[in-house]
Amino acid sequence: MIKRLYKYFFLGLITILPLAVTVYLLFALLTWTEELALVVVRPIVGNFYIPGMGLLLGVLGIIAVGVMVSKQQLRKILSFIELPFTSIPVIKSVYSSLKSFADYFSPGSRTTGEQVVILRIPGQALELVGLVTRKGSAGLPEGFMPGNRVAVYLPMGYMIGGYTVFVPVEWITPIPMSVEEAMRSSLIAWMSLSPAYVPTTEHPEAPPMPSPEEPVSKHP
Repeated sequence: MIKRLYKYFFLGLITILPLAVTVYLLFALLTWTEELALVVVRPIVGNFYIPGMGLLLGVLGIIAVGVMVSKQQLRKILSFIELPFTSIPVIKSVYSSLKSFADYFSPGSRTTGEQVVILRIPGQALELVGLVTRKGSAGLPEGFMPGNRVAVYLPMGYMIGGYTVFVPVEWITPIPMSVEEAMRSSLIAWMSLSPAYVPTTEHPEAPPMPSPEEPVSKHP
């Protein structure tokens, strides 16, 4: 009886925990956005307040910034605003890294479905899933090997970091998976395959693992 209750408790816990954490994070984000927006508009609206007004104004403000950035003339003004963030040594590194990361995943970036790839090292029965972040060596400092090479970012499980490797383009094979799906799968260390990923006839699901009694075929 105790074992059964223990089992049911943990089944309930692993069911509720992701929902509770997601709801809590969304609530915290919405509350923070609401308070921040109200601090900006409070001098204008005074004591007038409707629940959700701060969040709505915040969303409208973000849309307005997006419209402004889409205009070439206003984009030059933004470059002056960014000047302190791109000049101070430590802040420059943090800001540039975050901006590059955001630009990479932005809807307007020149990303394609071939960015998610499988990296196979010749002679090794090893497969690594990564994202192509650079094609070619143009603009890189001296010292990199010449040739038709690409930069592949290999995210680590649970988003604790990753590695960027430069490899020949022949070592990579594009797979039909979005960048978002690949990052989400890396977050949980590929413990399960998301239902959103539907294998195609060219890229079927991987066959089941052989049992210990069955011989494992060698990599060609």
